[in-house]
Amino acid sequence: MEKTFSIIKPNAVKKNVIGEVITCFETNGLKVVEAKYTTIPKAQCEEFYAEHSERPFFGELVEFMTSAPVMLMVLEGENAVMKNRELMGATNPAEAAEGTLRKRFGDSMGENAVHGSDSPTSAAREIKIFFG
Repeated sequence: MEKTFSIIKPNAVKKNVIGEVITCFETNGLKVVEAKYTTIPKAQCEEFYAEHSERPFFGELVEFMTSAPVMLMVLEGENAVMKNRELMGATNPAEAAEGTLRKRFGDSMGENAVHGSDSPTSAAREIKIFFG
């Protein structure tokens, strides 16, 4: 069993699709083992996205992610990192496969509805930031 980290982003929360996203995870073999509905403090968000701090979109990303509540989750399952990434789809919703979460609920590259860890190492780091 592997753990991964997931965020249902502000735009998806505003669309009231938290339940649909969680159902997608659960029906595809991922179990929510920890969850927190919260607004991310700016400093914590900057720590989370530190690898993007030099990129031109960093400020806009932090502003978006701290603008409204999100659902933070730890998911567990067989190959959880890769399974979650498959369910999310491509970063750009316009390029995501039909039926994926980003295709269904994403609005743009920056507001793509969900985040998921890209590796077990990233998952461990991200879980520690938000769940201690």
